[in-house]
Amino acid sequence: MSDKALYRASAARLLEAFLAAGAVEVTPDILQPAEALLDLYGEDIRARAYVTTDPLRGEMMLRPDFTLPVVQAHMAHGAEPARYAYAGEVFRRQDHRGPARANEYFQAGFEIFDRADPEAADAEVFALFSGLLSGLNLKATIGDMGLLRAAVDGLDTLPARKAALARHIWRPKRFQHLLSRYSGQIATPAARADLLTGQRSGAPWIGLRSRDEMEARIADLAADAEAPPLSANAVSAIGALAELRCPADAAPAALRALDIPTLEPAIARLERRLAALEARAIDPAGLQFDASHGRSSMEYYDGFVFTFSAADPSLPPVATGGRYDALTRQLGQGDEIPAVGGVIRAGLLADLEGAA
Repeated sequence: MSDKALYRASAARLLEAFLAAGAVEVTPDILQPAEALLDLYGEDIRARAYVTTDPLRGEMMLRPDFTLPVVQAHMAHGAEPARYAYAGEVFRRQDHRGPARANEYFQAGFEIFDRADPEAADAEVFALFSGLLSGLNLKATIGDMGLLRAAVDGLDTLPARKAALARHIWRPKRFQHLLSRYSGQIATPAARADLLTGQRSGAPWIGLRSRDEMEARIADLAADAEAPPLSANAVSAIGALAELRCPADAAPAALRALDIPTLEPAIARLERRLAALEARAIDPAGLQFDASHGRSSMEYYDGFVFTFSAADPSLPPVATGGRYDALTRQLGQGDEIPAVGGVIRAGLLADLEGAA
């Protein structure tokens, strides 16, 4: 049996397990319209996806994942509650600077759309994956992308600054750079200062934007330049939050010790999620909690996130997943449905099982 046949069989086995958990099988097209992917990820996706042009359908991409087309289909035609499962190949271009990884591999996934009890759904997906991956000695890590967003929402600063920080939560270096600038640790970029100086001195208007657009942008920059810096305590607290790592059962107390009032709703959700995990025989003390988990690799998740990883750091995660309520709102034109799911790399799972 060739490796590809072995990997396909592994994906089929996972699919059967997901169907047994009550899911309906879906099979999104391998060629996906690029527009939705670009709207979601921005132009960054071009560096990771295979793009082509169809004379009738326009710009298309080889399927980089399953979640987006599954959410699109559900928001257009689905009814809640719903469970979906899928298995097939996805295609990702690899960076030559990183570890050598497959650019075509099998994924099997499971998704739940249910308004009733989001934390119970989180625990169900995690427990299902934990059972399927048991016996491989994988490291399980959980987090919550909503924590940093809640901390940013609580900052005493301009809405535009909060929006910029929230937009870059998934880009840690850029996020830290903005925090440093807003707190006065680094100077305002020279180009922005020059723009304000030029406008005030009557310099000519040039460029592709309209005068109204330019004036609005200059007004925003002026407000930002005149805004007081973020307090050192607030910046320190966000830094401590981003660095927080501990056993999951200790996470609520550790988060409350940061004294960030706007975290409380997210902490309460975390406590309900941990209780739901315990009800499914998952011991939170055996899970690693990382408040920044998934920040650089799980772009559309906005709440609970998890990974199962092998001991070899050169390998990608065996499984990843999480909650993506905001994605349903974006693709559903304002109608948000609580949704959570995850994927398993079927080929990597087969390799690890073979080596066990």
